[in-house]
Amino acid sequence: MSDDTQAISPSEAAPGWSDLFAGRNAVYSLALGGSVALHAVNIYVAVTIMPSAVEDIGGLAYYAWSTTLFVLASILGAALSARLLSRAGARNAYAIAAAIFATGTLVCALAPAMPVLLVGRFVQGFGGGFLYALAYGVMRLVFAQRLWSRVIGLISAMWGFATLVGPAVGGIFAQLGAWRAAFWALIPVAGLFGLMAFMALPRRSGEIPAQRPLPLRQLLLLTAAVLLLSVGSIGHDLLWNVASVVGTVGAIGLLLRTEARSPARLLPSGADRLSAPLGAFYATIALLMIGMQPNIFVPYLLQRLHAQPPLLAGYLAALLAIGWTVGSILSATWHAGGARRGVLWGPMLCLVGLVLLAFLMPMQSAGAAVVLLPIGAGLLCIGLGIGFTWPHLVTGILKAAPPSEHEIATAAIATVQLSAAALGAAGAGVVANLAGIALPGGVAGASSAAAWLFGMFALAPMLCIVAARRTSERQEDATRRRS
Repeated sequence: MSDDTQAISPSEAAPGWSDLFAGRNAVYSLALGGSVALHAVNIYVAVTIMPSAVEDIGGLAYYAWSTTLFVLASILGAALSARLLSRAGARNAYAIAAAIFATGTLVCALAPAMPVLLVGRFVQGFGGGFLYALAYGVMRLVFAQRLWSRVIGLISAMWGFATLVGPAVGGIFAQLGAWRAAFWALIPVAGLFGLMAFMALPRRSGEIPAQRPLPLRQLLLLTAAVLLLSVGSIGHDLLWNVASVVGTVGAIGLLLRTEARSPARLLPSGADRLSAPLGAFYATIALLMIGMQPNIFVPYLLQRLHAQPPLLAGYLAALLAIGWTVGSILSATWHAGGARRGVLWGPMLCLVGLVLLAFLMPMQSAGAAVVLLPIGAGLLCIGLGIGFTWPHLVTGILKAAPPSEHEIATAAIATVQLSAAALGAAGAGVVANLAGIALPGGVAGASSAAAWLFGMFALAPMLCIVAARRTSERQEDATRRRS
């Protein structure tokens, strides 16, 4: 075996966290965890500084596009990451991904207008999708199998780390009137992790698994659906908005039809039917993701309606992600009946949170704690609801999927999650613009947009409750049959 590849030897000893930071594993952990942290921190930095960016360069009507295009590009990058790894090897793949991410970040830092910023965000997302997905692919090459669960835990922890660091970086630069500097600060960090990965990771490995056919037509239709809905958000004519929604629904319908007939699949068998257990699980994931997308407007609404500085607005928006992390940790120990209750209670908590925000966010409070505290509670409720449900949705998918399709079922979790987030963000842009966030704009437009955003998106957890009940009933039936 070459010096570039780590020998993998089975061990009966239970691995500890210290094993991830012993010898060369320490460099691997830092490279993989750091690249995911970079991608995650960037998400919270961008959300926090966007109000300052639109105030400087304009483009409020395109506010949601910053998230939509980033997430869409992340999906495409993640889908192509296995091919990049196979053809370029771990070392070069990470270097290429870091270079793409840094290029997009540079474009964002130099953007003189919103269209240029959106191009930068798309390129950033493409590189970030590579970085995120490569972490899982490279993990299988450089770590012993007994350490994989620990590495996955480390990668997951990076998202919690990002909720602490991202709003701080974005908020501080925004309050200093230097939102561009937040992007400039990410460029040397991207270079550092790219260089570290290039120096530490193997060039190539014969252990890279065979690639499944790329579902290119489905990815193109998904891109078309997201872009059609996004285009609808920039018009103020109701017919224009309706036409974009109809086009989006048509593209999704064609995607599902293509998925059912194509040998190259995005989803495992049965996932495209709501009557099947897998379909109900994936539908619940999609609805949860859609329901949380008004959160992209929270920093703007808190600054405009509640006189919050960028730093505090960023941290209040991050309460949703913090709640998701806490909820996942708490519910991870629930089994059987507790897991089924978690799948039911989660959407109910999301609904409570969205209803709270629909009533309280539109109010002008000038920073009054009597309004801000329940707003924070509403955001936390949404996150806790997703966290209570998430571990059991993932477990349910793995149990319901045929053993031969476990790999595609696992990959589809991220695909459905990101796709729903992109569609939800585009939909949030449509609702916010129709409600007047850009025209007439100002306080009145922001207040109207807040009421419509959180009110309309409360429909998602309502539908999610129906899907969750169906899922729970099937689980109970299966349990009775086994007993």
